[in-house]
Amino acid sequence: MDWIINDELGLTVGHLVGWTSASFMVVGGVLPYIPQYRQIKQTQDPEGFSLHVCLALLVANTLRILFWFSSRYELPLLVQSVVMNITMFLMIHLCVRVRRNNAIMHMRERVFSDFDSRYFWQWTDFQSYVDFMLVVWAVGAAITYLMLSVTWFMETIGFLAVFTEAMLGLPQFVRNYKNKSTHGMSICMVIMWTAGDMFKTGYFILRHAPTQFWICGTLQVSLDLAILLQVYIYRKNPAPRNAHRGD
Repeated sequence: MDWIINDELGLTVGHLVGWTSASFMVVGGVLPYIPQYRQIKQTQDPEGFSLHVCLALLVANTLRILFWFSSRYELPLLVQSVVMNITMFLMIHLCVRVRRNNAIMHMRERVFSDFDSRYFWQWTDFQSYVDFMLVVWAVGAAITYLMLSVTWFMETIGFLAVFTEAMLGLPQFVRNYKNKSTHGMSICMVIMWTAGDMFKTGYFILRHAPTQFWICGTLQVSLDLAILLQVYIYRKNPAPRNAHRGD
Protein backbone atom coordinates (compact mmCIF):
# COMPACT_ATOMS: atom_id res chain seq x y z
CA MET A 1 0.00 0.00 0.00
CA ASP A 2 2.84 2.44 0.84
CA TRP A 3 4.42 2.12 -2.57
CA ILE A 4 1.08 2.81 -4.21
CA ILE A 5 0.65 5.96 -2.11
CA ASN A 6 4.23 7.01 -2.88
CA ASP A 7 3.67 6.48 -6.59
CA GLU A 8 0.48 8.49 -6.45
CA LEU A 9 2.20 11.23 -4.45
CA GLY A 10 5.11 11.27 -6.87
CA LEU A 11 2.71 11.59 -9.77
CA THR A 12 0.93 14.44 -8.05
CA VAL A 13 4.17 16.26 -7.28
CA GLY A 14 5.34 15.67 -10.84
CA HIS A 15 2.16 17.16 -12.21
CA LEU A 16 2.46 20.13 -9.87
CA VAL A 17 6.03 20.80 -10.98
CA GLY A 18 5.00 20.47 -14.61
CA TRP A 19 2.09 22.86 -14.25
CA THR A 20 4.24 25.34 -12.33
CA SER A 21 6.94 25.25 -15.00
CA ALA A 22 4.39 25.64 -17.78
CA SER A 23 2.77 28.59 -15.99
CA PHE A 24 6.11 30.30 -15.54
CA MET A 25 6.89 29.77 -19.21
CA VAL A 26 3.67 31.58 -20.11
CA VAL A 27 4.14 34.63 -17.87
CA GLY A 28 7.88 34.62 -17.16
CA GLY A 29 8.82 36.32 -20.39
CA VAL A 30 6.69 39.39 -19.69
CA LEU A 31 7.86 39.95 -16.10
CA PRO A 32 10.94 42.06 -17.01
CA TYR A 33 8.69 44.53 -18.84
CA ILE A 34 6.44 45.22 -15.85
CA PRO A 35 9.00 47.51 -14.11
CA GLN A 36 9.62 49.27 -17.43
CA TYR A 37 5.91 49.80 -17.96
CA ARG A 38 5.45 51.19 -14.45
CA GLN A 39 8.47 53.46 -14.80
CA ILE A 40 7.21 54.96 -18.07
CA LYS A 41 3.77 55.46 -16.57
CA GLN A 42 5.13 57.12 -13.43
CA THR A 43 7.75 59.34 -15.07
CA GLN A 44 5.80 60.00 -18.29
CA ASP A 45 9.11 59.53 -20.10
CA PRO A 46 9.23 56.70 -22.69
CA GLU A 47 12.58 57.63 -24.26
CA GLY A 48 14.51 55.03 -22.28
CA PHE A 49 12.61 52.20 -23.95
CA SER A 50 13.08 51.29 -27.61
CA LEU A 51 9.96 50.39 -29.53
CA HIS A 52 12.18 48.29 -31.78
CA VAL A 53 12.26 45.77 -28.95
CA CYS A 54 8.50 45.50 -29.38
CA LEU A 55 8.89 45.10 -33.15
CA ALA A 56 11.43 42.30 -32.77
CA LEU A 57 9.32 40.45 -30.22
CA LEU A 58 6.11 40.85 -32.21
CA VAL A 59 7.77 39.44 -35.32
CA ALA A 60 9.54 36.66 -33.40
CA ASN A 61 6.43 35.49 -31.60
CA THR A 62 4.29 35.75 -34.73
CA LEU A 63 6.75 33.47 -36.53
CA ARG A 64 6.70 31.10 -33.57
CA ILE A 65 2.90 30.93 -33.69
CA LEU A 66 3.01 30.16 -37.42
CA PHE A 67 5.67 27.50 -36.78
CA TRP A 68 3.31 25.75 -34.33
CA PHE A 69 1.03 24.70 -37.20
CA SER A 70 3.92 22.65 -38.56
CA SER A 71 5.72 21.45 -35.43
CA ARG A 72 2.90 21.29 -32.82
CA TYR A 73 5.38 22.01 -30.03
CA GLU A 74 4.48 22.43 -26.34
CA LEU A 75 1.20 24.31 -25.84
CA PRO A 76 2.62 26.61 -23.09
CA LEU A 77 5.15 27.92 -25.61
CA LEU A 78 2.32 28.80 -27.97
CA VAL A 79 0.37 30.56 -25.23
CA GLN A 80 3.55 32.41 -24.22
CA SER A 81 3.83 33.85 -27.72
CA VAL A 82 0.25 35.12 -27.61
CA VAL A 83 0.77 36.66 -24.15
CA MET A 84 4.02 38.32 -25.26
CA ASN A 85 2.35 39.86 -28.30
CA ILE A 86 -0.38 41.33 -26.10
CA THR A 87 2.28 42.68 -23.71
CA MET A 88 4.18 44.37 -26.53
CA PHE A 89 1.01 46.05 -27.77
CA LEU A 90 0.42 47.36 -24.25
CA MET A 91 3.96 48.77 -24.18
CA ILE A 92 3.47 50.41 -27.59
CA HIS A 93 0.12 51.90 -26.58
CA LEU A 94 1.62 53.44 -23.45
CA CYS A 95 4.68 54.87 -25.24
CA VAL A 96 2.64 56.37 -28.08
CA ARG A 97 0.13 57.91 -25.67
CA VAL A 98 2.83 59.42 -23.44
CA ARG A 99 4.74 60.83 -26.40
CA ARG A 100 1.61 62.49 -27.74
CA ASN A 101 0.84 63.95 -24.32
CA ASN A 102 4.40 65.24 -23.94
CA ALA A 103 4.49 66.96 -27.32
CA ILE A 104 4.83 70.70 -26.69
CA MET A 105 3.53 71.50 -30.14
CA HIS A 106 1.12 69.48 -32.20
CA MET A 107 3.07 66.71 -33.87
CA ARG A 108 2.71 66.04 -37.54
CA GLU A 109 0.77 62.83 -37.90
CA ARG A 110 2.82 59.89 -39.13
CA VAL A 111 0.67 56.88 -39.93
CA PHE A 112 1.23 53.49 -41.49
CA SER A 113 -1.04 54.29 -44.45
CA ASP A 114 1.43 57.01 -45.56
CA PHE A 115 3.81 54.19 -46.57
CA ASP A 116 6.76 56.45 -45.81
CA SER A 117 9.76 54.25 -45.07
CA ARG A 118 11.56 57.10 -43.30
CA TYR A 119 9.08 56.89 -40.44
CA PHE A 120 8.69 53.13 -40.28
CA TRP A 121 7.83 52.09 -36.71
CA GLN A 122 7.85 55.75 -35.67
CA TRP A 123 4.16 56.37 -36.22
CA THR A 124 2.25 58.75 -34.02
CA ASP A 125 -0.89 56.68 -33.52
CA PHE A 126 -1.33 53.25 -31.97
CA GLN A 127 -3.65 52.04 -34.72
CA SER A 128 -0.81 52.19 -37.25
CA TYR A 129 1.17 49.62 -35.28
CA VAL A 130 -1.87 47.36 -35.13
CA ASP A 131 -2.48 47.80 -38.87
CA PHE A 132 1.11 46.87 -39.71
CA MET A 133 0.96 43.71 -37.62
CA LEU A 134 -2.40 42.78 -39.15
CA VAL A 135 -0.71 42.89 -42.55
CA VAL A 136 2.19 40.78 -41.24
CA TRP A 137 -0.24 38.24 -39.76
CA ALA A 138 -2.33 38.06 -42.93
CA VAL A 139 0.68 37.62 -45.23
CA GLY A 140 2.33 35.18 -42.83
CA ALA A 141 -0.83 33.08 -42.51
CA ALA A 142 -1.27 32.92 -46.28
CA ILE A 143 2.35 31.88 -46.89
CA THR A 144 2.20 29.32 -44.08
CA TYR A 145 -0.97 27.81 -45.54
CA LEU A 146 0.65 27.45 -48.95
CA MET A 147 4.01 26.19 -47.66
CA LEU A 148 2.86 24.08 -44.70
CA SER A 149 3.93 20.83 -46.35
CA VAL A 150 7.40 22.18 -47.25
CA THR A 151 9.49 20.97 -44.33
CA TRP A 152 12.62 23.05 -44.93
CA PHE A 153 10.57 26.25 -45.20
CA MET A 154 8.69 25.66 -41.94
CA GLU A 155 11.91 24.71 -40.16
CA THR A 156 13.39 28.00 -41.35
CA ILE A 157 10.38 29.85 -39.95
CA GLY A 158 10.97 28.19 -36.59
CA PHE A 159 14.64 29.11 -36.61
CA LEU A 160 13.97 32.74 -37.56
CA ALA A 161 11.42 33.01 -34.74
CA VAL A 162 13.78 32.01 -31.96
CA PHE A 163 16.87 33.58 -33.57
CA THR A 164 15.18 37.00 -33.77
CA GLU A 165 14.27 36.78 -30.10
CA ALA A 166 17.75 35.56 -29.18
CA MET A 167 19.33 38.66 -30.77
CA LEU A 168 17.33 41.17 -28.71
CA GLY A 169 20.31 41.98 -26.49
CA LEU A 170 22.74 42.56 -29.35
CA PRO A 171 22.00 46.30 -29.87
CA GLN A 172 22.55 46.89 -26.14
CA PHE A 173 25.81 44.93 -26.22
CA VAL A 174 27.09 46.95 -29.18
CA ARG A 175 26.04 50.24 -27.57
CA ASN A 176 27.87 49.37 -24.35
CA TYR A 177 30.97 48.37 -26.32
CA LYS A 178 31.05 51.62 -28.32
CA ASN A 179 30.51 53.77 -25.23
CA LYS A 180 32.78 51.64 -23.05
CA SER A 181 30.08 52.15 -20.43
CA THR A 182 26.79 50.61 -19.26
CA HIS A 183 25.45 53.94 -18.07
CA GLY A 184 21.68 54.19 -18.52
CA MET A 185 21.17 50.44 -18.79
CA SER A 186 19.00 48.71 -16.20
CA ILE A 187 21.13 45.99 -14.62
CA CYS A 188 18.02 44.57 -12.93
CA MET A 189 16.41 44.18 -16.36
CA VAL A 190 19.38 42.22 -17.71
CA ILE A 191 19.51 40.01 -14.61
CA MET A 192 15.82 39.19 -15.07
CA TRP A 193 16.46 38.48 -18.76
CA THR A 194 19.30 36.12 -17.85
CA ALA A 195 17.34 34.23 -15.20
CA GLY A 196 14.32 33.90 -17.46
CA ASP A 197 16.37 32.82 -20.47
CA MET A 198 18.20 30.19 -18.42
CA PHE A 199 14.91 28.75 -17.21
CA LYS A 200 13.44 28.88 -20.71
CA THR A 201 16.43 27.13 -22.29
CA GLY A 202 16.38 24.43 -19.63
CA TYR A 203 12.67 23.96 -20.26
CA PHE A 204 13.32 23.59 -23.99
CA ILE A 205 15.93 20.90 -23.37
CA LEU A 206 13.96 18.94 -20.77
CA ARG A 207 10.72 19.05 -22.76
CA HIS A 208 12.45 18.07 -26.02
CA ALA A 209 11.35 21.24 -27.82
CA PRO A 210 12.41 21.62 -31.48
CA THR A 211 16.18 21.96 -31.92
CA GLN A 212 15.91 25.60 -33.02
CA PHE A 213 14.46 26.53 -29.63
CA TRP A 214 17.24 25.31 -27.35
CA ILE A 215 20.10 26.31 -29.68
CA CYS A 216 18.88 29.91 -29.87
CA GLY A 217 17.99 29.83 -26.18
CA THR A 218 21.62 28.99 -25.42
CA LEU A 219 22.73 31.84 -27.68
CA GLN A 220 20.38 34.22 -25.87
CA VAL A 221 21.77 33.24 -22.45
CA SER A 222 25.32 33.71 -23.75
CA LEU A 223 24.48 37.22 -24.93
CA ASP A 224 22.87 38.05 -21.57
CA LEU A 225 25.99 36.89 -19.74
CA ALA A 226 28.17 38.91 -22.11
CA ILE A 227 26.21 42.06 -21.21
CA LEU A 228 26.59 41.29 -17.49
CA LEU A 229 30.33 40.87 -18.08
CA GLN A 230 30.34 44.35 -19.61
CA VAL A 231 28.79 45.65 -16.40
CA TYR A 232 31.80 44.32 -14.48
CA ILE A 233 34.41 45.44 -17.01
CA TYR A 234 33.03 48.97 -17.40
CA ARG A 235 31.97 49.39 -13.75
CA LYS A 236 34.52 52.19 -13.10
CA ASN A 237 34.10 53.94 -16.43
CA PRO A 238 32.25 57.27 -16.36
CA ALA A 239 29.18 57.91 -18.47
CA PRO A 240 30.14 58.88 -22.03
CA ARG A 241 29.57 62.50 -22.91
CA ASN A 242 27.34 61.56 -25.80
CA ALA A 243 25.28 59.09 -23.77
CA HIS A 244 21.59 59.17 -24.56
CA ARG A 245 18.58 57.17 -23.65
CA GLY A 246 16.92 54.72 -25.95
CA ASP A 247 18.77 53.24 -28.88
